[in-house]
Amino acid sequence: MRFICLGYLDHERFEGLSESERQAAMKECLAYDEELRQGGHFVDGEALQDSNTAATLSVTNGRVVVKDGPFAETKEQLGGILVLEARDLNHAISLMSKHPGVRMGPFEIRPADEAINKLVKRTQPLDF
Repeated sequence: MRFICLGYLDHERFEGLSESERQAAMKECLAYDEELRQGGHFVDGEALQDSNTAATLSVTNGRVVVKDGPFAETKEQLGGILVLEARDLNHAISLMSKHPGVRMGPFEIRPADEAINKLVKRTQPLDF
């Protein structure tokens, strides 16, 4: 079963680290990612640039509105995603609880919606 792990970064905490501490933290995270890969659990992952490089789309009065941001009230911003293969949610929690990135901010873990993902991957037009 696939799980999407959303990693949030506490920028204040991260910026408070020295450059050598940041590099050590990244090295530790990449080493654990490799451990997950070797165990057949790491499917994919993507780091994100800082949230100040983002755009947020919404619809207002039938028109698409583009805003800079997101501008969240929390100090944690989405920093990346990891796609994990695990038996169930408890197994995914167990695997991710050992990830060094948890020290930089929380991880949200959700099962992938396999039914909708099958529809997204279809090459033929959808019949509703």
